[in-house]
Amino acid sequence: MRNLDVCRNIYSRARSSNASVSLVAPRNALHFTFAAAKVSRDPAEVWSWSWWGNESHSPEDFDWMVDYLDFIYSDDHESAYDILLLLGSVGVCCRPAKQHLFIERLIACMDSNMPLHLRHAALRAAHSAREQIASMDAIDDSTLRDMILTKLSLAILSVLCPHPGTTPANDDPNLFFNYGRDLCYLRLVFALARNSDWHPHLFGDRHIDRCISMIPRYCNSRYYEHSFFVAGILLQITPEQTSVTSLDSVTEQQWWDVTRSAWWYPSHIDNTRYLKLLLVLVDGTKKYMQFASKSDLEQLIRDVDNFVE
Repeated sequence: MRNLDVCRNIYSRARSSNASVSLVAPRNALHFTFAAAKVSRDPAEVWSWSWWGNESHSPEDFDWMVDYLDFIYSDDHESAYDILLLLGSVGVCCRPAKQHLFIERLIACMDSNMPLHLRHAALRAAHSAREQIASMDAIDDSTLRDMILTKLSLAILSVLCPHPGTTPANDDPNLFFNYGRDLCYLRLVFALARNSDWHPHLFGDRHIDRCISMIPRYCNSRYYEHSFFVAGILLQITPEQTSVTSLDSVTEQQWWDVTRSAWWYPSHIDNTRYLKLLLVLVDGTKKYMQFASKSDLEQLIRDVDNFVE
């Protein structure tokens, strides 16, 4: 990606000059890169799933972004937003030596004292790095593993929660439910739930409670993608967590709502990582279909037929 190479070179020259005013140049270069790629910087569009082609990038290509983020995140929120938006758009693939710094700055940018659009961009960057975060058992650095499981897990959930004592207006993006933000979050937690090492932390940090709270909102025909990931999260962890009290709040009818609505999405699946979930979804459907109405069963047959075809 030519423009990213230009940004990296401009940033390297700016840092070597030791003049803080020169950081205007890399900031402008980033803005040009967004404009050339037709990627909006508008915070209202932070959840749009636009990707910049299928080019592959080496971890070294992103090291400078992590360094840049580290250098400016505390006092230049707009540039930090640009870097996180960039990482969330092209993917995160840092070298092991930079992973610790990246996670630290991600947590810092999710802090409740940060601007909301910066916190949202940080959540999207975490979503982009979800496979690395989910595979924390493969990380040799024990300090980094502990930070991911303790601080990052809580920081991720905090982005979804309105500030204490506030009453959001109807058009406030900090609403308890937000379509794009919640889908980003569910995709991230779904990836984490595929690793059983994450399960105690998903319960302990109340991610599962958050997912359960989404059932009435999203497990219906209007939000089939959300439904699929809610089902994927809950069905992947319940077999080994039967004693967890938070799941006691889910009624049998809600379990049926979760499983039946999840079938509206599989026809869109083209990723092998979801195949294991389909097996779990089949078992869950058989278990809870006794609570289905006749019309629900007829719709289920149509949905399964669409998937098989």
